[in-house]
Amino acid sequence: MEKVISSEILWHEVGNLNEVSSPSLLVYPDRIEANIKKIIDIAGSVDQLRPHVKTHKMAEIIKLQMKYGIYKFKCATISETEMVARCGAPDILLAIQPVGPNIGRFFKLKQEFNNIKISCIADNEEVIIQLSDMARKTGLETHVWLDINNGMNRTGIIPGEKAARLFNRIMDSPMLIAEGLHVYDGHIHEPDLSLREKICNDSFAPVISLIEDLKNEGISPVRIIAGGTPTFPIHALRKDVETSPGTLLLWDWGYSSSFSDMNFFHAAVLLTRIISKPGKELLCLDLGHKAIASEMPQPRIKLLEIEKYTIVNHNEEHMVIRTTLADKYKIGDPLYGIPWHICPTVDRHDTVYVVNDHKVTGQWNVEARKRKITL
Repeated sequence: MEKVISSEILWHEVGNLNEVSSPSLLVYPDRIEANIKKIIDIAGSVDQLRPHVKTHKMAEIIKLQMKYGIYKFKCATISETEMVARCGAPDILLAIQPVGPNIGRFFKLKQEFNNIKISCIADNEEVIIQLSDMARKTGLETHVWLDINNGMNRTGIIPGEKAARLFNRIMDSPMLIAEGLHVYDGHIHEPDLSLREKICNDSFAPVISLIEDLKNEGISPVRIIAGGTPTFPIHALRKDVETSPGTLLLWDWGYSSSFSDMNFFHAAVLLTRIISKPGKELLCLDLGHKAIASEMPQPRIKLLEIEKYTIVNHNEEHMVIRTTLADKYKIGDPLYGIPWHICPTVDRHDTVYVVNDHKVTGQWNVEARKRKITL
């Protein structure tokens, strides 16, 4: 029977659940838009924003951001880059160094969307040479950001003399334009804002020194793209630095419970149903690894109806929880939950259900979860 909407209904609840299969991911456009407005307010200007696409991978969310004037985006894959280009965004960064066949795919994108500025990152001379060779071969001038390692130790070159030489190498390469420095500090997750700010500023100090070194060589100004979600409010205070928040658009339980200073709206909710009651105080949900990100320790979800529970088993299609409230529920009952990590959770779903005014009104494709769209 369809739930009757009352004035006391909670923000996440849906009245027409009889039309919604589970497990599934629900998104709430009004809350996404509220988050977009807040991001712009913190940044001070859309010119200082280059939001990351990897969290949502949906064209509709790109278009929502463009509605508010955001025109630059950052992507993690060729597919994400193609999706954003098809939305008509004028400035897109592929923030992963293209290697192997992906260099060819990158240039096919540039050929297909030759009216759009599509740039990439690089952190070594070999790739810079390959990019320059392909740029000359295709006749496509190519913007390249030097990828900087300022503590995460995942990609990039450590700021210093070698980095300065590599930046000059980009500048001197035929058909390449040295766009600036890409500085991602995803290793900084300190919950306390003052300590997070100190760690962030300490990690950024070598980047400032590198910029001064380049300035002394006559290279100025040097553009900067810095940070992710946890350090977004800190980098937003820097003059002429583009920031790249991603998770903020949908928000998740991991970040909201860790960063009390970042008061964003949860805008994505998992719907699951009880499919079995296998024992005393046990409820089995249809929320396996294939529906929610499983790379984090438990709990991987914050159930909104049950305050106290323990996850005792988690498999491909099932999640078993223990709760003293088990007798309150019957098989088939729905439960809502906020995922601990939203980015890889979205990637588990081909489509999401769109909720407006407590009613599912349609679906959006998670288009860029595909490894290949057309190119």
